[in-house]
Amino acid sequence: MTEPGSQPHEVEPARRAVLIVTHTGRAEAIASAQLAAARLAAAGIQVRIPQSQATDLQLPAATVVAGVSGAASGCELVMVLGGDGTILRGAEFARGSDAALLGVNLGHVGFLAEAEQEDLTAVVDRIVARSYLVEERMTLDVVVLREGREHSRTWAVNEASVEKQARERMLDVVAEVDGRPLSRWGCDGVVCATPTGSTAYAFSAGGPVVWPQVQALLMVPLSAHALFARPLVVAPTSVLALELTDRAADGGVLWCDGRRMVDLRPGDRVEVRRSTEPLRLARLQQLPFTDRLVRKFDLPVDGWRGRSSRG
Repeated sequence: MTEPGSQPHEVEPARRAVLIVTHTGRAEAIASAQLAAARLAAAGIQVRIPQSQATDLQLPAATVVAGVSGAASGCELVMVLGGDGTILRGAEFARGSDAALLGVNLGHVGFLAEAEQEDLTAVVDRIVARSYLVEERMTLDVVVLREGREHSRTWAVNEASVEKQARERMLDVVAEVDGRPLSRWGCDGVVCATPTGSTAYAFSAGGPVVWPQVQALLMVPLSAHALFARPLVVAPTSVLALELTDRAADGGVLWCDGRRMVDLRPGDRVEVRRSTEPLRLARLQQLPFTDRLVRKFDLPVDGWRGRSSRG
């Protein structure tokens, strides 16, 4: 209730904000970021850029944010211009915030991207109009235990891979699912992946492609010398574990999304489970996953007639 004679106070709506992350080592990426920033700013949307990219982008009107944690706080989107590697970097900025990740592909496959470089102007227009949907994707929590104690903790969107340290020797590991030993492998490594990551490292290792709507975890051995060394698809509630045996004298290395690394010693244990914090992806179209596979991998579908043409 307002006091007599006073004027009602109008609360201004919070200003919209978008964090732009790009691959500043490529001229076309810088040009695309500058174009997107200019159009967003013209629409009254605050543009933020990471401090590490400010010198290359030369956007005096943009708000420069230091560090990764908290950079996307209050943003509705993290807009990423680049390939899958840059998009995975964008996920680091988005994690811990409510911001959704929207990728514009400037790389090769760009499986996580929602649009291509030539669509950039239309993408910005869709952002301005809030004409996009948001879907959630499973991520992984990854813990390294050393001598029974937590040594390090990290996370992944695509996969956590335990790999050999010495190129000339195999890694000796025991794989475990839900607290029970599964098999011992002499191998190049083991990939533990999400459905999103099933089209990344796990795919190149011979793992299955898993539709994003399927809630599951994958375990894929890499060049394992064993009778039983098939890719596994397990429940999303399962806990996957890999233990380096004493025969893994050179130790190993844990990579998460090819970005975060932890050195491993013989006896270390790596546990992988579904994270309580999903990745939020912005989608501009409800494209069936089958169509996305065909488009991204350029799969041959000539001769397909479909049910409707057969009466």
